[in-house]
Amino acid sequence: MWISSVVLLLASWASLADFTNAEETMKHSASATRLASLRSRRMVAATLAPNVPWQAMVYLSDSVMTGGYAGGALISDRWVLTAGRNLFVRKTRQDTRGQSPLIPKVYLGITGRPEAVESKEVAVQKVVLHPGFQNHTDWDNDLALIQLKEPVVMSDKVTPIPLPERGQRIPNGGVIAGWGWGTDFTLATSLKHLVLPLAANSFCHDAYAGNLLSPTVDDNMICTSGLQFGSNVCFGDAGGALVVEDPNTQEIFAAGILSYDKPCRRDTYAVYMKISAYLPWIHSVIRGDTETSAAVRSQAVTKMISLQRGF
Repeated sequence: MWISSVVLLLASWASLADFTNAEETMKHSASATRLASLRSRRMVAATLAPNVPWQAMVYLSDSVMTGGYAGGALISDRWVLTAGRNLFVRKTRQDTRGQSPLIPKVYLGITGRPEAVESKEVAVQKVVLHPGFQNHTDWDNDLALIQLKEPVVMSDKVTPIPLPERGQRIPNGGVIAGWGWGTDFTLATSLKHLVLPLAANSFCHDAYAGNLLSPTVDDNMICTSGLQFGSNVCFGDAGGALVVEDPNTQEIFAAGILSYDKPCRRDTYAVYMKISAYLPWIHSVIRGDTETSAAVRSQAVTKMISLQRGF
């Protein structure tokens, strides 16, 4: 049932061609004006989401001042993929240098903050930041994997989202769900979603060039464009998966993890970590590789080949 719901959502992206693909970036204004602007930001014109079975709530606190809560994507029965910045109270590279990520609470199978109760919480074993997390800027390699202590029980409420496969093409749009900021300057209590069109990386790169507070868009990222009337992702939506449908096979998979969730009404482009660019790291963590694993595998294969040739 959930697959058909997602397919219907994804199918609606085709109608987005009638929307404008860009809007001018607002100039910096006085701090009082910026605060008033912040209070109006949210996943604007988003629709209340149906059950999104891969959606995880990555929870540090109820208050945005002490970490808040954000999104994540269940990618197997024991792993959640999210944005690395979600695991810190203060998100900038300057603040995270030398700091260990916090261990969050994780909730699965919920569509609203009131459902984030003990029965929906899944215990966390550990978190693994990407080794290149924020190595140059606030937005580099913004990924983390959260290992759960026990495998989750699969159901129509809790089901992983597949990762991309080799050669799988990203179509022209996808679905993103989240609990981003609402009109009252707090995180939303109900899960919402948007169907957004993909944007060319060149447009996205040019829009943020020279802005130290936004990403330097590279080949490890993908972008979506906001919709007419300012509909876009906003603070607190980070970590959610951009879910797409393969145009050839109609398979549903996660193409990106939302990192730059600050467009709101101000900017046009949201920026995601492109999952296909990070598959080697994801698989190595999920396998439990150590620093010697690659050498151990190589030595084993070399020995088997040499023994075979010896006969």
